[in-house]
Amino acid sequence: MSHDIRIADDICARMLAWRHDLHAHPETAFEEHRTAQVVADALEEIQIPVHRGLGGTGVVGTLSNGEGPSIALRADMDALDLEELGDPAWKSLTPGKMHGCGHDGHTAMLLGAAHHLARARAFRGTVHFVFQPAEENEGGGKKMVEDGLFGRFPADAVYGMHNMPQIPRGLFAVREGIATAFLDRFEIRLTGKGSHAAAPETGVDAIVVAASLINALQTIASRRIGAIDSAVVTVTQIHGGDTWNVIPENVVLRGTTRTLDAAVQDRVEAAMNEICAGVAQTHGARIALTYMRGYPGVVNTAAEAAAAARAAAALVGADKVLTHIRPSMGSEDFSFMLQERPGAYICIGAGETGSDPALHNPYYDFNDAILPIGAAFWVQLVQQQLPPG
Repeated sequence: MSHDIRIADDICARMLAWRHDLHAHPETAFEEHRTAQVVADALEEIQIPVHRGLGGTGVVGTLSNGEGPSIALRADMDALDLEELGDPAWKSLTPGKMHGCGHDGHTAMLLGAAHHLARARAFRGTVHFVFQPAEENEGGGKKMVEDGLFGRFPADAVYGMHNMPQIPRGLFAVREGIATAFLDRFEIRLTGKGSHAAAPETGVDAIVVAASLINALQTIASRRIGAIDSAVVTVTQIHGGDTWNVIPENVVLRGTTRTLDAAVQDRVEAAMNEICAGVAQTHGARIALTYMRGYPGVVNTAAEAAAAARAAAALVGADKVLTHIRPSMGSEDFSFMLQERPGAYICIGAGETGSDPALHNPYYDFNDAILPIGAAFWVQLVQQQLPPG
């Protein structure tokens, strides 16, 4: 870590306490009332003006130090609907909910940076600390933008950061351009003709139709999209049937698609419609596809990706900043903020063994060892982008 930026011991202790407290009290999309209160209290404690309720349960703190540029730093606050199977001392106290993606750590790191910057004020301009709700599935980033995030809190650029257990601790990763996938959801309702299980010829078996359709959908990635492009079509839910000896009339399929290009995204949707129509005609069934556009891809602008890489290099050395990583097929609603402002999304390595539990794993727990370096990155970025006069 750069000798110029050392997060004080008392702030490090506070980050650890915030992280463990938030982990023990997880709250999911748009229910982050207690979390928002913890954040607001921590900001008001150091006289940072706070705006509450943006995007439902979002919190924005603004720290100004003279005239100058402005920057927005974003951390997500929500947990997952997931039962925690690990057993840390700060284990979730809420059945069926856990911080399985590390947003507790993201929040703690940004609060630590806010405390350091409020104390040192080694910058000139304005920093907006954006604590976002509902990143998981529900588009809290979009909601904050729609509620006037950048109108109320003007920023020349916006930055986000995520921990990555598959990247060793001590490394950072950021890439220019597309960084995460376009995520869409679909629901397919199949209607056949119910019948006795002993006489399938008297009906139209929606289960068999569903099986045929699932197999056909997999040809989109393997036969409709070029090998150098990226597309994933995944059926994640199958609902149909109520008893042993009845062929159901209806089956529902649900799932997601992911691409790294808007044009490929359009081709996937068109192919799904064509395949649904063809399978329906083949089997004499009715198939209705509802295709729902979700999170856009995260697209890092060139200047801001380079700025994030420089800030990370100042802390850990240029050889520990990965700038040629592949895009992730995961998705992120920070993309909605990047549609409004230049910015970049950087990954901070959190791995220790090479086999650490992955994000969204029931045994995952944020690596507390990266709290100081994560907070220091935010401080370095602010001081780099908003240099003192």
